[in-house]
Amino acid sequence: MDADKERRSVAADSQGEVESFLDAVRNTPVRKSSDCGRLIFALDATMSRQPSWDLAQELQAQMFATASSCGGLDIQLVYFRGFGECRSSRFIRDGAGLASVMGKISVRGGQTQIGKVLRHIKAEQAEAPVGAFVFIGDAMEEKADDLARVAGELGLRGVKGFFFQEGGNSEAAACFKDLARLTGGAYAAFDRSAPGRLAGLLKAAAAYAAGGFAALEARARKGEMEAKFLLSQMK
Repeated sequence: MDADKERRSVAADSQGEVESFLDAVRNTPVRKSSDCGRLIFALDATMSRQPSWDLAQELQAQMFATASSCGGLDIQLVYFRGFGECRSSRFIRDGAGLASVMGKISVRGGQTQIGKVLRHIKAEQAEAPVGAFVFIGDAMEEKADDLARVAGELGLRGVKGFFFQEGGNSEAAACFKDLARLTGGAYAAFDRSAPGRLAGLLKAAAAYAAGGFAALEARARKGEMEAKFLLSQMK
């Protein structure tokens, strides 16, 4: 499959909230120049995340708002769910617009598609630099070696990955830690009992994508523990 087809990979089911998602994407502001950082925000939207989905939606919206306040950052939203359904938005500068798009997505049963997400990020990087990506998920149902190979390629291209795991699945934890290491990024776990941790991690990742190590270090100097935690893994 060529890079263009990879970016547009979709499932046969395109009704309801998926159509709303596409309509929202068409109406959001599009990136006008290439003088700003680019962050890809990827979500596992399979059914296992249902119990915490509403909370995650709210926290992820906070990340988009933080990204907007950082300035100079374009964000692309990617999510997978169902049977082969993996969709992406354009790169959008308006964090509030992306938060609105997020609100139109609901979970649906299916297997993880992390490999498809990583290959999509690789294709985007081939077109224009991607500073970092965030992945939020709770499971891994693919071949770890296949994921590691693509993650290593992203690391060689300078694309750092921040893998934030919900829950305590040990297989997913081992894989996500390795993928983060291979990209030069960072891994962290969270659960629904501590929503502030995910919010802080998302804000720190957005700061890095917008301003690199200098922006992350500035947050760490202000005492933000999540920024310090990510830095401890990245250096």
